[in-house]
Amino acid sequence: ILFFGFGWLFFMRQLFKDYEVRQYAVQVIFSVTFAFSCTMFELIIFEILGVLNSSSRYFHWKMNLCVILLILIFMVPFYIGYFVVSNIRLLHKQRLPFSCLLWLTFMYFFWKLGDPFPILSPKHGILSIEQLISRVGVIGVTLMALLSGFGAVNCPYTYMSYFLRNVTDTDILALERRLLQTMDMIISKKKRMAMARRTMFQRGEVPNKPSGFWGILKSVTASAPGSENLTLIQQEVDALEELSRQLFLETTDLYATKERIEYSKTFKGKYFNFLGYFFSIYCVWKIFMATINIVFDRVGKTDPVTRGIEITVNYLGIQFDVKFWSQHISFILVGIIIVTSIRGLLITLTKFFYAISSSKSSNVIVLLLAQIMGMYFVSSVLLIRMSMPLEYRTIITEVLGELQFNFYHRWFDVIFLVSALSSILFLYLAHKQAPEKHMTP
Repeated sequence: ILFFGFGWLFFMRQLFKDYEVRQYAVQVIFSVTFAFSCTMFELIIFEILGVLNSSSRYFHWKMNLCVILLILIFMVPFYIGYFVVSNIRLLHKQRLPFSCLLWLTFMYFFWKLGDPFPILSPKHGILSIEQLISRVGVIGVTLMALLSGFGAVNCPYTYMSYFLRNVTDTDILALERRLLQTMDMIISKKKRMAMARRTMFQRGEVPNKPSGFWGILKSVTASAPGSENLTLIQQEVDALEELSRQLFLETTDLYATKERIEYSKTFKGKYFNFLGYFFSIYCVWKIFMATINIVFDRVGKTDPVTRGIEITVNYLGIQFDVKFWSQHISFILVGIIIVTSIRGLLITLTKFFYAISSSKSSNVIVLLLAQIMGMYFVSSVLLIRMSMPLEYRTIITEVLGELQFNFYHRWFDVIFLVSALSSILFLYLAHKQAPEKHMTP
C-alpha cells in the first residue's frame, strides 16, 4: 500500500503535474506496476533478513510474480493499443476490435522473441511462469545492460574535472563579441530590406515572391537599377541567423562549463571528482570482467561479497565468521543496488517523459514507461540473485523455476560491453570535437 501511494504521488506530482487530462486507469496501472516492482525488492531484503516464514515468503513471491506478469503481458500492452487507436479518429468507433488486434500482434512478437535464445527447457507449459518471465527477462536484461554500460562510462565523464576543458573569461567575451557583431549585421541587413520595401512601395512596385526555378534565378541575377536584391539579402540574413543560434548555444555551453569548473573547486565538487575516479576504475574493471566472462564463457557461482571476504580472510590468515558478515554486507550491498536502481530509473523516466510527451501522447508514454519499469525490475531480480549468498537464493530460484540463469548473466555481459565501448567512442568524439568547435574563428 505504501509503494502504491508513492507511485500515485510520483505520477501526480512529477509525471502529470503539467497536464490537466488524466486517465484514471493509466494512473492505477502505473501505481500498481510500481508497487509490485518494489515489493519484489522488499521480498529480496526479507530473504536476507529472514522476515516471515519461508512458506509465506514463497506465497508472496508467487503471487507477486503472477500479478506483475499479468500487468506487463496482458494489461499494459492492451491499454497501449487502446489509447493509440483512440487517438486515430477514423478508428475511434472500432477501437476495441483494433485494440485486441494490436494486442495479439504484440503477443505474437513477444512469443517469437524467445525462439532464438536458449532460455527454457521443453517441458514448460505455454502459460507457465517460466515461459513468461524468461521472455520478459531477455527484454529487461537488455535494457539494464544498455543503461548500465552507458552509465558506467558517462558517470565518470560527468563527475571528473579531468574531462573539463579550460574555459576563461576571455574565451566567453570573444564569443559574446562575435555574437553581438552577428546580431548587428542581421539588424543592419533587415533595415536595408525594410528601406528597400518602403522605396518599392512608394514607387508603386509590389515585391512578388519568385515562383519556380527560373523565377528564383531571375531574381538573383537581375534587379531593378538602384534597388536592393531582397532575395539575396534574405538568404544572407537566414545564414546569419543560423550562425547566431550556433554562437548562442556555444556561449551557453561555455558558461555551463565555467560553472562546472568553479563547482569542481568546492568541497562537494572535489568529492564528486573523487567519485569519478572511483567509477572510472570500476568501469575499467567491469569491462575487463565482462570481456573475461564472454571469452571464457564463465559465470560466477559464489556471490561477490562472500567471495571477496573469503579471499581477504585466506590472504590475511585471520579468524572470521564469513557466513555471519556476508549476510550483513550482502544486505547493505543489495539495499544500495535496489535504492539506486529505483532512484536512477525514476529520474530517467521523468526526463524521458518531459522530452517527448504531449497532451495526446502522454497516456501512451506513461504506459510504455510502466512496461519498461516492470521489465527492468523483474530482470533486476534475475541478476541480483547472483549477488546474494547461496542460502538466500533458494526460494527465488524455486519461484522463478528452471530458468537458464547463466544465459542472462552472459547476455548482460555482452550487451554491457557493446554499450560501454559504444559510449566511450561517442563521448571521445564529442569531447574531441568540442574544443575544435570553439577554436574556429
